[in-house]
Amino acid sequence: MAANPAAAWIPARNRSAFLDPARPWTVRHLGDGLTVAAVSIAWLAGLGDAGQAALARRHLAADDQRFRAGLRIRKRRVEWLAGRLAVAYAVGAHERRLGLEATPVPDVRVRRVADGPRAGKPYLDQPFEIGISHAGDFAVAACGPHPLGIDLEPVRELSPYLNDLLAVPAARRGDAAGRRLGTMPPALRWACREAVLKYYGVGLRLGGVRQVELTGWHPGGRFGWRAGAVLRDHCAVSAAPPPRHSLAQVIDGYTMAVVWR
Repeated sequence: MAANPAAAWIPARNRSAFLDPARPWTVRHLGDGLTVAAVSIAWLAGLGDAGQAALARRHLAADDQRFRAGLRIRKRRVEWLAGRLAVAYAVGAHERRLGLEATPVPDVRVRRVADGPRAGKPYLDQPFEIGISHAGDFAVAACGPHPLGIDLEPVRELSPYLNDLLAVPAARRGDAAGRRLGTMPPALRWACREAVLKYYGVGLRLGGVRQVELTGWHPGGRFGWRAGAVLRDHCAVSAAPPPRHSLAQVIDGYTMAVVWR
């Protein structure tokens, strides 16, 4: 993979402020034109059903309001609303960063690829790329000019099966890169692999996280990886360009990874 920015993508002094359940939303600009927004699911949940519905009426287009209202599970309604708001805030902040007028929140329309190997990947009717993830108390979204993938995971104990799946191969444990990977929380290894899969729009299809092997984790958060055979074949068929940047960090009880072109 190509060289990445050396500095941590969210400086230590700003990490707690980025993922603060009491703050409705926050935005951070990364290097190379990437903007990331976080929306507090915990804050939204505290508004109750009536407060969330009122927020949706102010900030969502009519068909998105209907879709949200049609979700039967309350938790899913809150997560979905948080994700849509995170995208809108990331897009607006990215536009302002470029010196453009921010698109009104209801006009930021998230679409999803309908079918094929990239089915479900979110996109916009605008000249920007986006990624969305949610976990625990937060939804996060990234916006930039090129393809990207983002994943958020809580730091938690994983099952023995997942720990084995994410373990550093024995052959790598004796070299410096393998030892650094060994210090990576398993949840962060998962987030890194998921971010790569989301970049290519395949999610957990095509063999899932087994198709991404981590090869290094460097100061500042950069991580290296290589694709398994099935993912390589998919990339060759789809002519998807590889990402140039990959960063991952532990932030206040969460792990977050992002890859972008």
